[in-house]
Amino acid sequence: MEAFERKIWLSSPTMHGEELEYIKKAYETNWMSTVGENIDEVERQIAKKVGCNYAVALSCGTAALHLAVKLAGERLYGMPKPGKGTLQGHKVFCADMTFDATVNPIAYENGQAVFIDAEYDTWNMDPAALEKAFEIYPDVRLVVLVHLYGTPAKIDEIKAVCEKHNALIIEDAAESLGATYKGQQTGIFGDYNAISFNGNKIITGSSGGMFLTDSKADAEKVRKWSTQSRENAPWYQHEEIGYNYRMSNVIAGVVRGQIPHLAEHIAQKKAIYERYKKGFQDLPVQMNPYSPESEPNFWLSCLLIDPQAMCKQVRGDSDAAYVKEPGKTCPTEILETLAKYNAEGRPIWKPMHLQPIYRMNPFITANGNGRAKSNAYIAGEKPLDVGADIFSRGLCLPSDNKMTEDEQDKVIEIVKSCFA
Repeated sequence: MEAFERKIWLSSPTMHGEELEYIKKAYETNWMSTVGENIDEVERQIAKKVGCNYAVALSCGTAALHLAVKLAGERLYGMPKPGKGTLQGHKVFCADMTFDATVNPIAYENGQAVFIDAEYDTWNMDPAALEKAFEIYPDVRLVVLVHLYGTPAKIDEIKAVCEKHNALIIEDAAESLGATYKGQQTGIFGDYNAISFNGNKIITGSSGGMFLTDSKADAEKVRKWSTQSRENAPWYQHEEIGYNYRMSNVIAGVVRGQIPHLAEHIAQKKAIYERYKKGFQDLPVQMNPYSPESEPNFWLSCLLIDPQAMCKQVRGDSDAAYVKEPGKTCPTEILETLAKYNAEGRPIWKPMHLQPIYRMNPFITANGNGRAKSNAYIAGEKPLDVGADIFSRGLCLPSDNKMTEDEQDKVIEIVKSCFA
């Protein structure tokens, strides 16, 4: 089998032409800064699409999450002392299976993340583990929820736990724009919500993100903070810490040109997922799952190898090794083989509780304090650390919506060859 003539990407931007027209308009009208028609329209269109009252266009999804955390901390604990974040040392429950952009804003605001294990039905935060966390830390009042790879979490169950314990929710919908839960778009279920337009997302601005809310006051506060907290004065007046987080009118032009193609991109991504599912039906693997109550945006198609089909694999902080066994494979072998043929895959997000920077943070499983538990299987059935198990056995497949069916068929054959 020969290598692909062109690179098969994990998920690259898909441009359509309208983006260039809006960028050109920003250039020709000289609105190149952080105000302009493109920004106004992107905010209006996304708010309408998602179903919220207000959207604030920001430089990235991380900026949206940071200001969401800052808002929540101020609401819960009041204005901080000079030099202190709004969380002021308080703990925050956060999804463990995620990219660290979800978690870092908690540290920005001087809080401590407590990581909540995943569950197998959606690979998202386990409501049972969240309930256990409240038993251990009953004073926590903030939960950061993530929809991994565009698959909605068990929103109703998680909201019920949070309401029981009087906790606010920040919804990190960075990967799930266009996904729905019980017919409603993700990005509206939290007290504060964030989405991303990063370069590999379902629609992109090359960068950019948004804060979503139904609260006019919260939207105005985020808008103010994101423009260096300038006061309403004839000169530059600053009475609180601010940030240079506003989206540029040029980036907004790219996003504006992408918005009409969201449904098209989702349909293409779903077709890729379904072709993989059919192509792998005879292999000892599963695709990333989702609940019948939700419809993902299928941003990334992922594979989970059955435990009995895993060859021996070990991973350090920056490298991995495996022992080839007949009829078995592992994520490391599959990813190395894809790369050999000029195709890009990716490991599953390494759980936050395994990251060197956060290894000392508490980690809670459905069985209690995960730090005190083994990752071994219980009676050969279920591991005590679900996130670590998914990371060990899972990988993200090439999911680029410009990949042809023939190219995807070849990816499928490459994966199958690893089980030979």
